[in-house]
Amino acid sequence: MKKLNAFTLAEVLITLGIIGVVAAMTMPTLMNSTNGAQYKTAYKKALSVLSQAVVLNVALDDYDMSQATETSAAKATDGNSASLYNLFNNRMNVVKTSTGSGTDSGWEAGDVKFGSKASSNYTLYFNDGIVFTFEKNASGCTEGNGTTTENKCKGVIDVNGEKNPNKEVKCDTTSSEDNCVVSNPTDIYPVVMYDQTILPATRAGEAVLYGAGN
Repeated sequence: MKKLNAFTLAEVLITLGIIGVVAAMTMPTLMNSTNGAQYKTAYKKALSVLSQAVVLNVALDDYDMSQATETSAAKATDGNSASLYNLFNNRMNVVKTSTGSGTDSGWEAGDVKFGSKASSNYTLYFNDGIVFTFEKNASGCTEGNGTTTENKCKGVIDVNGEKNPNKEVKCDTTSSEDNCVVSNPTDIYPVVMYDQTILPATRAGEAVLYGAGN
């Protein structure tokens, strides 16, 4: 008689159970890693296209962020005056804007708030899902020199708009600001703006941009 070798039902069930436990333990880490990579890519893209918008505006309208001086709400959004709002809105694929007026709550996410309340921001929503917000009174954004006082302006990039997690990127708990490591990037990034330059405003943002911990 031939003797057939096979797994018993109990052995199969035990094996499937072990596989299920391992999958349940590793899936969250895998998902976080995948999301983090997407956030990092979107952040780099956002910085690039914002910077390109400034350069394009210099070529077409002959002013950069240091020369964006109009802050009056009526003129800053009229499409013609030299304002930060017009600079970005005219040169990028904006699908929706928020001026934080009337019943519009403006934009805020997680623990990131700009100004005393969301209505103090202009917010631009781009066709790729990225959101960019900055203070309405931001103007004359410059690094300064011997004759000009430094006046760097601030903004916030949310790489996936109103979707969660809506958390500002932070250094890992085991790293310091001087040696910042970000192993799981999130979706919100403060930036600093001046002249024709847009850069990370935090060490965590720098770590994501330049690759530390990734």
